[in-house]
Amino acid sequence: MLIYSYVILRIVLPRRRAAAMYPDMRYEHVVYQNPFLAIRIWQIDGPAEHRVSDELRMRIEQNWQQSRYSGWHYHEEVEFLLVLSGELTVFCKEERMALRPGDVVVFGSSEPHTTLQTSMEGLSYIVFQIDLRKYWDPSTLSSMQHFSEVIRPLSSVNYIFRENDDVRRRIEELIREIYDEMNEGRVGYELAVSSAIKSMLLQLLRSDARQQLHYSNNSLLTRLQPALAYVEERLDERISVADASRLVNMSYTHFIKTFKKGVGMSFTDFVVLKRIKKAEQLLLTNDSLSIAEIAESVGFTNIGHFYDMFRRYNDCSPKQFKLKLQENSG
Repeated sequence: MLIYSYVILRIVLPRRRAAAMYPDMRYEHVVYQNPFLAIRIWQIDGPAEHRVSDELRMRIEQNWQQSRYSGWHYHEEVEFLLVLSGELTVFCKEERMALRPGDVVVFGSSEPHTTLQTSMEGLSYIVFQIDLRKYWDPSTLSSMQHFSEVIRPLSSVNYIFRENDDVRRRIEELIREIYDEMNEGRVGYELAVSSAIKSMLLQLLRSDARQQLHYSNNSLLTRLQPALAYVEERLDERISVADASRLVNMSYTHFIKTFKKGVGMSFTDFVVLKRIKKAEQLLLTNDSLSIAEIAESVGFTNIGHFYDMFRRYNDCSPKQFKLKLQENSG
């Protein structure tokens, strides 16, 4: 019997808070195939004639109707599923979906959901997990904030796959492309994968007729640009919320609220994220710097704090991160 169930929590929730909210769920540690890309993609195959029993399915449906999520697990990554053969039934908070070959579904980062095999034929599907935070940079910030899930989870765009066959087929092609590139590992596969991921997000953004991804006010980012530039230019220095708020002529409290609304994360989290991303780049491109020197160059005066924050975003130490990158490039 194949039952693959999971839940994804919003990236804005600390793991400890998530565990308190969903005590019956197990946290799933996702090991990335390439830590710099921050993705994992693989295929799950279930044997034929192993459809779940009617009794088990009824129990899962009852739990879903009663908003009970006991036995599920969670992780921080956004997840796409692409069914290759068979039938996979998916339950999330608001709806139940029966997925057949060629169907795609996406789950955001804070919604319980579970899946089960519901056909007698063999089930095969691709699971694609990704940490979208890794793809936030100055050139894409204005677009990426649409995927920050501040108000609603990313699964709110699943209607697109049901109503727009062209987009569904295009997302299917891109997921298959990412799967092939990651497994073949040809020269430049990182560029191909990164490009395909951004193409997927662009497809969703431009096909969102119901404006589920357009809740943020783009004018806020324009107003916040001096603060964003301030962070980019001073990653190796002390960064002050008070100084940033003065640059945009806002009070401290108003700035904190406006930044969270416009960017999709708190100012403090944004600063830490930018520092860690710069540290990753230095680990990849500069062999002459020690880890302590890299920590200092991105604004961490306490090496222990740097290690803690690095592990928070990469689930490994800076040295392990660099070794993984060398293994992948080799």
